[in-house]
Amino acid sequence: MENDDYAAFVRRVITAYGRRIASGDIEGLTTLAELGHQLDDVLEHAILGLRDSGFSWNDIATRLGISRQAAHQHWGGDQP
Repeated sequence: MENDDYAAFVRRVITAYGRRIASGDIEGLTTLAELGHQLDDVLEHAILGLRDSGFSWNDIATRLGISRQAAHQHWGGDQP
């Protein structure tokens, strides 16, 4: 499966889960919040992996729609 197709599938699943919670499944709210935190962790892992693969902060920031400085401040830490 191509990345774009896979991402579209994931978006549909998360959106459907949000709708289910919005319709009254309050018990699912905790799990949805945990998924948000996990997604943040996965994003950090992906970004640091891209840095290890030689991508610049500018390359990464451009795809995220933020400045190079903002990307470096958020995920750079002690990274070169």
